[in-house]
Order: sequence, then structure tokens, then C-alpha cells
Amino acid sequence: MDAFVSEAADGETLPSEWEFCCDLEVDYESEENASMVYSALAVDKELQPDKVKRQMSVSNGKLSVHFEAVEARFLRASFSAFVDVLILATKTIEEFGPGMEL
Repeated sequence: MDAFVSEAADGETLPSEWEFCCDLEVDYESEENASMVYSALAVDKELQPDKVKRQMSVSNGKLSVHFEAVEARFLRASFSAFVDVLILATKTIEEFGPGMEL
């Protein structure tokens, strides 16, 4: 767990409200597949954006996701729900994605 720190006006150090974070990277070995999964998942916004932030990017065939949350339980719930949908999108790409023969 990484804790983020910010500085108060009087120079004192204060903990950030976004105290909990984690990163996830999935290598699809294809920019096209990573971009398709990104596009499918990007439409779902966080249900509690005041408590959880999610940033996604695609580079070199990899989908990278960074989560930040104000409490560990919000991070766990958001990450878990995201992974469930990620698995579904990945299986869909594997089954019906580019290169599939008709």
C-alpha cells in the first residue's frame, strides 16, 4: 500500500485522502486486443468517484489500470468488480476477436 502525502499551507505534511492504491497490467500481446478491452471497459465509470478513482491506458499491447481509494474496502470492491468485467471482456476477445475464422 502506498500512502500519498500533500503539504498544508503552513508547510506541515498531511496525508492525502486517496490513501490506498494498486496497479494492474494485462499483456494482450496485441495493441488491437488491448484497445478493444480498453474501449469496452472505459464506458463503465466508477459508481462512487468521490471515493475511488480509476485511470486506464494502453501501450505496447498492454492494458494498464491504476486505482486510488479513500478506504481499503472501496479499493477492494472496485478492483474486484473491475476484474470480473475484465475477465469477461478478455474471454470474449479470445472467443470472437480478430483472427477468428468464420
